[in-house]
Amino acid sequence: MRAPRNRTIELTESEKDGLRSRVASKETGGASLIHGNAFEILPRLRPSTFDLLFADPPYNLTKTFGKKKFSQTSDERYETWLDSWLSLCVPLLKPTASVYVCGDWRSGSAIQRAGSKYFKLRNRITWEREKGRGAKANWKNASEDIWFFTVSDDFTFNLDAVKQRRRVIAPYRHNGKPKDWDEAGKFRDTHPSNLWTDISVPFWSMPENTDHPTQKPEKLLAKIILASTNPGDVILDPFAGSGTTGVVAKKLGRQFVAIESDEQYCLLAAKRLKMAETDRSIQGLVEGVFWERNSKKPTADKHR
Repeated sequence: MRAPRNRTIELTESEKDGLRSRVASKETGGASLIHGNAFEILPRLRPSTFDLLFADPPYNLTKTFGKKKFSQTSDERYETWLDSWLSLCVPLLKPTASVYVCGDWRSGSAIQRAGSKYFKLRNRITWEREKGRGAKANWKNASEDIWFFTVSDDFTFNLDAVKQRRRVIAPYRHNGKPKDWDEAGKFRDTHPSNLWTDISVPFWSMPENTDHPTQKPEKLLAKIILASTNPGDVILDPFAGSGTTGVVAKKLGRQFVAIESDEQYCLLAAKRLKMAETDRSIQGLVEGVFWERNSKKPTADKHR
């Protein structure tokens, strides 16, 4: 039994029957959520279609995802596995596309090498995930990385869309007037860095939370999608999990193709996409602005 205030999204048996119609079993030309194996689906997709590839593959850890299990292997074999699906994605991307691949400290070097084989490496984002088990003889793992690549030197990066509104620590003035900050609230819109400390993994009190073991937060995807795509662009996610990429794409007016091999997670994604038809809010994005944590009460994004 969950606590009364627990907001984790669940599926009833009756809901599953109704949601199956929202999930495709193969690519049909306009499918957005596909239940299937990425290695079988990707070769069927239309070349030069996607403006953004966001991939959150299994890390090089032994972990169970629904009915499937990924087993830790050597760095060399993991890199080969990364290459096996990245190579399938390459022809699907437009020359102006961006690529983001998630990983942890164990898998980072393999991701860098595999991605750099096909793309131009731009940066590595580190985000503070907060949750993590303590260790008696090691540092607690409380962060993950996202490797940022582009197909070419011609790519989208919407700087103003992802500036962060933060409290002013050193309030500079010019001729006695505030310089680039709001005197009333003492906030400044700052350039986004590759260190993200304003995001938390979804937890039980957040309405986006599911039981997926590695669910990414909507705010994280919102930053990436707003920075690296424009309205109407098409996003590819070959490891969709509980559907965060598709949900945020829908809320922000982008198109997407999301592939997930586990039916339960596909149905969770379908439910979240259905919820997004009436609720377009993204926690931490308020009226088109990314506020630093604990500085603005989250409300529905009225601007979108």
